[in-house]
Amino acid sequence: MTRRFALVGTGARAEMFVRAIHDHPGTAELVAFADTNRHRMWVHNEWLRAAGHSPVPEYPAAGLAALLARERVDELIVTSVDDTHAGHIVTALEAGCDVITEKPMTVDAEGCRRILDAQARTGKRVSVAFNYRFNPVHEQVRRLLAEGAVGEIGSVHFEWLLDVRHGADYFRRWHRDKAHSGGLLVHKAGHHFDLVNWWLAAAPAEVYAHGRLFFYGENGRRHGYAREYDRVHDSPAAEDDPFALHLAGNPRLHALYLDAEADDGYVRDRNVFAPGVSIEDDLAVLVRYDTGATMTYHLTAYAPWEGYRLMVNGSRGRLELEVVESDHVSPAAAGELKGAAVHGVTGNPERGHARLTLHPFWEPPREVPLPERPRGGHGGADARMTAVLLGTQTDPMNRSATARDGALALLTGLAANRCLQTGAPVRVADLLDLNPR
Repeated sequence: MTRRFALVGTGARAEMFVRAIHDHPGTAELVAFADTNRHRMWVHNEWLRAAGHSPVPEYPAAGLAALLARERVDELIVTSVDDTHAGHIVTALEAGCDVITEKPMTVDAEGCRRILDAQARTGKRVSVAFNYRFNPVHEQVRRLLAEGAVGEIGSVHFEWLLDVRHGADYFRRWHRDKAHSGGLLVHKAGHHFDLVNWWLAAAPAEVYAHGRLFFYGENGRRHGYAREYDRVHDSPAAEDDPFALHLAGNPRLHALYLDAEADDGYVRDRNVFAPGVSIEDDLAVLVRYDTGATMTYHLTAYAPWEGYRLMVNGSRGRLELEVVESDHVSPAAAGELKGAAVHGVTGNPERGHARLTLHPFWEPPREVPLPERPRGGHGGADARMTAVLLGTQTDPMNRSATARDGALALLTGLAANRCLQTGAPVRVADLLDLNPR
């Protein structure tokens, strides 16, 4: 049976879902776009024509309810700005549609409650696109922990590094405003918090955090990186800036953003050291879970290399994972969009590796074999995820994230953000109790 999909939010992330729908013609059909920017919808339709597909009707985002009814939509895909997610998701649920939403599911506890209430009221499904669950390396970690390879889990340490190519991209676009994105603890670390919830089969109970804006924004002057321009396009001072994103040099970005500015004034290529940043770039979090386990987590958004380290300590030993996605940032690739090479969109000019090691008590450590990193976005995870979400593959590992999963990841970040404001530990249930008595 073929399901009818509409998509709201036609920025760069929408491309993955549009391609995936056309890669699964037996189960999925794209029937409409919605956005606040008419030009971006036109661009996506032009790309459909160029690929030999028929264009689809275009609707303003404010007319989403009418779109869902008129186009007889079965499922809505939400890839719009993060703070708009809740409204679109609730509109779709109340129209009788299932929903696939990009992470984060929303950016505040109020929106989260609206989504959960609407889902309970309508009985429809919400799936959150946590693609990291579908990475084969992360699946292997899940298997080992579920099999008891380290026994009962006592603690986790998780360090994530965004390099100065990927990390910088959050500071030149709408994500730099916490009101729109929730900051990196919601938008980016939500991926990581969800992974730990999934690996441990646990829910966060209490959160403590410290964080600051150390590198980007107006700190660039102190560190010697500041250039005197507001945006890159038509700015001579940006020509040789390694932190600059040159939209005019990339045909797809030129069409999707530079040519679309007349519709809504959105600027995609701001100076990462310009004023106005309200998110942090250096964050430390301590989480206590309902199982009693704890996690220490650190996110650095200005690292020289990209990757992460995970350590899981248990009653029978320790599991260690190190993933290097790029061992440095090549000057030739420094200005690419959000680390496109790292995430499978282009060829990677730098080297990387992954190593998973099990350290049992009273035995030598042993390296766990890992599959060769697949080609494609996020180590092949994007294609594996969309195959499940679009109905062409089964999901025996329960990798598909539900609205509750989305809420648990979100609440970890929201509790950490609250702690940044108050300086006091935050009980997750005080923000939103998912298990009311």
